Amino acid sequence: MKNTSQSRRNGRLKFVEGVVFDLDGTLVLSDRSLSNYQLLPGAAELLNNLNDRGVPFVVFTNGTNYPSSEQAPKLRALGLPISDDALLTPSSVAADLMFHRGIKRVLVLGTPGVGHALAQMEIRTIFPRDHCTEHVDAVYIGWYPECSMKDIEAAAKAIWSGAELYVASDVPFFATAGGKSMGYSYAISAAVRRVTRAPMVLTGKPSLHALRFVANRLGIPMSRVGVVGDDPLVEMIMARRGRAVGFGVTTGITNASDWAKQPAGRRPHRVLSRLGDLLGTPGIGNR
Repeated sequence: MKNTSQSRRNGRLKFVEGVVFDLDGTLVLSDRSLSNYQLLPGAAELLNNLNDRGVPFVVFTNGTNYPSSEQAPKLRALGLPISDDALLTPSSVAADLMFHRGIKRVLVLGTPGVGHALAQMEIRTIFPRDHCTEHVDAVYIGWYPECSMKDIEAAAKAIWSGAELYVASDVPFFATAGGKSMGYSYAISAAVRRVTRAPMVLTGKPSLHALRFVANRLGIPMSRVGVVGDDPLVEMIMARRGRAVGFGVTTGITNASDWAKQPAGRRPHRVLSRLGDLLGTPGIGNR
């Protein structure tokens, strides 16, 4: 095998030892409620092929409405061989970070599913509707269509009292079967930060917290991870920041022409005209 610098000069991809897939716009298209899925062409065949070749993979969605134990079975019913443990969310990352940072109590601006991974790590989750006056160590913002000004005020008061701010997703929109849909945590966190001026810890893509969590789950270095997704501002920024290998798909919010217009920091190392083309990657196609 040629070394990395020589491979780059020849325009070849680095060796990929494992893969992380985006979900919406890459493997499926969901409806606005995120409860029904339309399987995208070649998705099931590719994941089954990777399993046959012994190539480890995970799926990382920035969606936090449903815990993996609830969402993964729906995806398996479509034919996607995704175990509960292989479906990761920003809440998976948040729970891991908070546990290791000694955070015990968290105010969650989100649906019950947003706090599920935290509760599994024995972190006390408090929701605004609980009307709890207990001090919290952090505020965590996720999928929350019913968010009100009172909820934003509760988050602001917690931060003014010393709580840290964690945010699941800082992405303004994502791909669904009906087109672009707004990311709620993006809008909510923008309001909270405007009021408090608080810095945030981003736990979803494109943060390196997310990529580091993925690499640890796959058991490989970040630089050997293949990142497959449809958003230059999400998956490709994450891949470039982490010196991983980015693969852009054209089934979501970005077509081939749009990929070609991206600046270097948002450009995939390879655009896949179809998902199955991933199998030609060094370390995947010749395993």
